[in-house]
Amino acid sequence: MSEATSEAKETAETTPVFSVRNLWKVFGPKAHKVPADPELTKLSGPDLFKRTGNTAAVRDVSFDVRKGEVFVVMGLSGSGKSTLVRCLTRLIEPTSGQLEIDGEDVIGMDRKRLRELRRRRAAMVFQNFGLLPHRTVLDNIAYGLEIQGLGRAERREKAGEMIEKVGLQGLGHRRPGQLSGGQQQRVGLARALAVDPEVLLFDEPFSALDPLIRRDMQEEVIRLHNEEGRTMVFITHDLSEALRLGDRIALMRGGEIVQCGTPEEIVASPADDYVRDFVRDVPREQVISVGRAMRPADADEARTGVSLAPDTVVADAVEAVARSGEHARVVKDGRTLGIVDEHALLSVVAGLDSQDAAAGAKREKPEEEEVAPV
Repeated sequence: MSEATSEAKETAETTPVFSVRNLWKVFGPKAHKVPADPELTKLSGPDLFKRTGNTAAVRDVSFDVRKGEVFVVMGLSGSGKSTLVRCLTRLIEPTSGQLEIDGEDVIGMDRKRLRELRRRRAAMVFQNFGLLPHRTVLDNIAYGLEIQGLGRAERREKAGEMIEKVGLQGLGHRRPGQLSGGQQQRVGLARALAVDPEVLLFDEPFSALDPLIRRDMQEEVIRLHNEEGRTMVFITHDLSEALRLGDRIALMRGGEIVQCGTPEEIVASPADDYVRDFVRDVPREQVISVGRAMRPADADEARTGVSLAPDTVVADAVEAVARSGEHARVVKDGRTLGIVDEHALLSVVAGLDSQDAAAGAKREKPEEEEVAPV
């Protein structure tokens, strides 16, 4: 492979699927004036509406969606998350900002390129399923392929494969009204997958489902992602769903992203009081890893104790330490990165950071170890 070809491949692999910079969506009269006026951009939502009659649903948002990740956008009702996901394919036209897919300007796309984006590159799964009631399950799944112009035999064959993939075997001849809510959502998922999109966009797809069915559908998304590694953008108002599905989470409030990071980063290091209140009831031990709880190991400690991977969650580490009765080593590629003991792990559960835990562990050491040499 030539050097130029190698560089091109590396660039393609590192280019974000979606790149969003300073994106605004303002509803109201002369909306384009709001992002351009520094005085208006500083106003709160109510003050902006009172002064201009405009509502800023998305305010100066920037983020990247990396290839192969599940990127979750979450927030309460009215936070702007659904508007944001619709802006990604211009189902809602952004007011200002930059938006790219694979380095291509989405804002500047003409109708033909935009149609291509929506039909082939980014498929949406909606909360209300959006199924055609007069068509069978098979034909609903094949609908996107029909729009693309595939022949009847080819699209029905592909739709049959998707039925198998999402666990709807034997239901292809039924109509949507004969299915449960969970089964209807599987049809919507299969229809999106059938066009083989680069990215799947989920707009609160499971919020209308019963809790048990919702959990089944979450498992389905996790399974499909593990099998295919497909890039996904997932919108939800449910924190437990976001923590369960997301590689990274963007938490929105009032149209703005207040924090973006991994589930562990958001739970362990909230950006402000709003995020802290949001994650207050999350079982920290099920999200935070031993890599955040460990402390340096001395020579003897580095040779003893059970070994744990750095991404082992604290809940599993507590069980391992309790079972062995000694500390555990955090090991990567055969090298001991640090150790965790009962005190450090329980400190995480109690909400203390690693420095607090290390200080506590130091205080528990025998007094002679703290006496300065004469």
